[in-house]
Order: sequence, then C-alpha cells, then structure tokens
Amino acid sequence: MTPLALFGLALALGLRHAADPDHVVAVAAITARTRRVLPAMWLGVVWGLGHTLTLFVVGAGIILFNLVVPPRVGLSLEFVVGIALVAVGLLNVSPAKSKPSEVPPERASIPAWRAFIVGLAHGLAGSAAVALLVLATVRDPRWACAYLLIFGFGTLAGMAVITTSLATPLTMVASRSPRFARGIRLATGTVSIVFGAWILYQIGWRDGLFLSAPHWTPQ
Repeated sequence: MTPLALFGLALALGLRHAADPDHVVAVAAITARTRRVLPAMWLGVVWGLGHTLTLFVVGAGIILFNLVVPPRVGLSLEFVVGIALVAVGLLNVSPAKSKPSEVPPERASIPAWRAFIVGLAHGLAGSAAVALLVLATVRDPRWACAYLLIFGFGTLAGMAVITTSLATPLTMVASRSPRFARGIRLATGTVSIVFGAWILYQIGWRDGLFLSAPHWTPQ
C-alpha cells in the first residue's frame, strides 16, 4: 500500500471512528448546556484534541517499544470511558446552581477542560486497540505512528462535524425555550448515565475485569 493510500485510509477510518456510539453520547451530553453553535463546535474540537493526544502518545508507545497489553490493562482503559460517561451524565441531570452574579443561562456553557478530559479518557481507551490493529497492517514503526496521528486528526475533524450537526438545530430551539433546553440536558444526561453504566457492567463483569480470568478483544 502506498503512503498516500495508507494515510487516506487512516483519515477515513478516523472520521468513521468519531461516530462511535460512546463518542457521540459523550459529546452530545457535553454540548447540551451550550446554546450557541460555535462554542458547541469548539467543545467537539477540544474533545478531539484530548482524544488525539492520548491515542497518539499511548499508541505510539505500544508501537515503538513493542509493549504487550495485558487483558486486564486493556479492559481497565476501556472501563475509564464508562466512568467518564456516568460523570458527564450526572453533571447534566443535577440541578443547576444559579446565583445573581453568574452568567445568564442562555450564555452558560461547560468549561472546555471537561471536554478535553473526556476526550483524553476516550483516546486512552482506544489507543491500545488501534495501535494493535495498525501493527497488524503496518510493519514500519514510523509509518505506523504517522498513521496513528492522521487517524487522530480524522477523528478530531469528524467530531467537529458531528458536534456542529447536533448543535445547529438544538441550539436554535433551545435559545427560544428554556424548558426545551433543560429537557435536552436531562435527556442527554440520562442517556450518558445509562450507556456508561452499561459499559461498566460489560467491562467489569461480562468481560471479566473484576473476575479471575478477564478476556479482552481489541476493537
């Protein structure tokens, strides 16, 4: 496979990776408190930066140093995603604390660092799986690391598009109806909690993270 084709594949798969259900659920919940499109898109970009950072750093470490990822470690990395989803969901369903001196609700948004941390968690979870899959195709460590980097940027671009697509119609309606905005936060928060709890159960007990014989299949 030529370098151009390899990098094109990495970009395409990165764009596809952005649409994974856990990614969409997380970013939907993160941006639910934002009632303007550009700030919402920025949160998606920040999430993508965090995802790309850990994906590249951890994945490159596995590739360059030929690290073997034990099943319990791989499952632990994925378990972090469930924790992050539950935490983000709880923030959305918890009652908003308002004070007279605070920013008006229609301009309120979550700090970008929260989106960055959630992106870090998702990148950490996917780094081992992606690195192992890359190694199965690309033998040269330098090309494999370049593939990882482009894959990460593809995910970043894809998440920016997804966030904008989600935020555009929702922010238009939410800006005119505070009740609808609150409903969006509750709905996305509830979905995030349920999805996160399902991941915690799946990883912790079905895949055996907390059992004597864990089994992990990189995906």
